[in-house]
Amino acid sequence: MTVVESVLARVPGPLRKVLIKHREMLKFAIVGGTTFVIDNVIWYVLKFTVLEDKPITAKAIAVIVATIVSYILNREWSFRTRGGRETHHEAALFFLISGGGVAINLIPPYISRYVLDLETPHVSLLVQEIADFASGSILGMLLAMFFRFWGFRKWVFPDELGAREGTRVYDEDEPDTESEEALGHS
Repeated sequence: MTVVESVLARVPGPLRKVLIKHREMLKFAIVGGTTFVIDNVIWYVLKFTVLEDKPITAKAIAVIVATIVSYILNREWSFRTRGGRETHHEAALFFLISGGGVAINLIPPYISRYVLDLETPHVSLLVQEIADFASGSILGMLLAMFFRFWGFRKWVFPDELGAREGTRVYDEDEPDTESEEALGHS
């Protein structure tokens, strides 16, 4: 029994159907949570060490590293039943959409720092850091996440190309007898 099957076995039936129906979005959110942690750890390490005077550059580097991890996890897990393009074409589209996401992600912290002047010496260090986190790690990331999910489903991993070889595709309208049997609910 896989980890997913063991978790689903503990979830009540109606909720299990919702989770299965929206599994791509749920997996995308889990990947997003993972890359959120990666992004913020790298951002704060860079921002408080080698790029102390360049917080937007530090954020850009952190987002790029998190995006590379995101590509691997989304391709192999979140959208594994979608796509079918040649890997180089798919990767190019992924990074193009992600580039748009990086730009969207950087707009709120840029506005916070350079338009609203929420940086030292205009405000305290605490206010600056709260503004950076709220604008870059919350608002910017949420805006970029919605853009990426839409772009990935539409252009990078479109359903029209069919499933990748060796993956199981679940039809939402028919019962998932294989998973039900694996869970002991036949």
